[in-house]
Amino acid sequence: MVKGENMQPMHQMMGYDRAITMFSPDGRLLQVEYAKKTVRQGSTAVAMVCADGLLFVTDKRIIDSLVVPESVEKIWQIDEHIGATASGILSDARVLIERAQLRAQQHRVTYDSPIDTLTIVKDICDLKQVCTQSGGLRPFGVSILVAGIDDHTPRLYETDPTGIFFQYKATAIGEGEVEVEEILHKEYSDGVTIEEGLKLSLKALKKILGENFNVVRIDAAYIKTDEKKFRKFSRDKIEKTAGNTDKDAKDIKKKGK
Repeated sequence: MVKGENMQPMHQMMGYDRAITMFSPDGRLLQVEYAKKTVRQGSTAVAMVCADGLLFVTDKRIIDSLVVPESVEKIWQIDEHIGATASGILSDARVLIERAQLRAQQHRVTYDSPIDTLTIVKDICDLKQVCTQSGGLRPFGVSILVAGIDDHTPRLYETDPTGIFFQYKATAIGEGEVEVEEILHKEYSDGVTIEEGLKLSLKALKKILGENFNVVRIDAAYIKTDEKKFRKFSRDKIEKTAGNTDKDAKDIKKKGK
C-alpha cells in the first residue's frame, strides 16, 4: 500500500463493504456508514419542541412541474398525538411509518389508551438495529424524526440507520442539516411558539435552498399540546409566513443602514 493512500478504497478492495455483518479492521460497518451518507443526501427535514406544542417542516424537493405536490408525502401522522418526518430513502421510511401506525392502532384497541412516543421510537429502532447485523439484509437508508405529546409533554426523537435514537429540543436531518442546526443553535429557544418556529424553519430553508425555494415544495405540520391533534398547515399559511420572513429581512437591512 502506497504511503498516504486512502483507507476507504482499500477496504472496498478487500470486500469489507460487501456484507453488512463484516467489520473492517478499524472497527467500522461500512454498509451502515453508506446508509448514513444516503440520509445526508436526502431533502432537509426540521422538527422542534415549542412552548405550545410540536412542529415539523420539510422540503419535499419537487423539481418537476408536472408532479402533483400533494401526492408527495414527507410528513406522516402515526397517531392523533404523534407525527413523523424523514430524510433519505422515503420508501424505507414509508415501511417503518406504516409499521408504527399499526403498532399505535393495536395499542389503542388493546388498552383503550394512546401509545407513548418512546414506545414507537424503540420499535422503529429495534427493526433498524436488526438490519445492521443480519446477513442478506441491508440497513434502512433513512433517518426519522418522531415527535408526540405524552401527558401534556411534547417529546421529539431522532432515529438513524444504526438504530440509535436521541431526544432533542430541535433538530434537522438531510442535506441542510449542518446549516439548519447552526441557525437553530443561534435562534431557537425553549419559549418559541409554533408560529415563531415555522417562521424560523422557513427562514433556514430559504437560506439553504436559495433561488430554488418555493412554497410548493414545503410541507409543514404541528401538534398543539392542549389539543393533542396532528394538523397540517395550509399552503396559504406557509406562503404568508414565508412572505413575512422576507419582510423581516428587509426591515433588518433598512435598520442596518
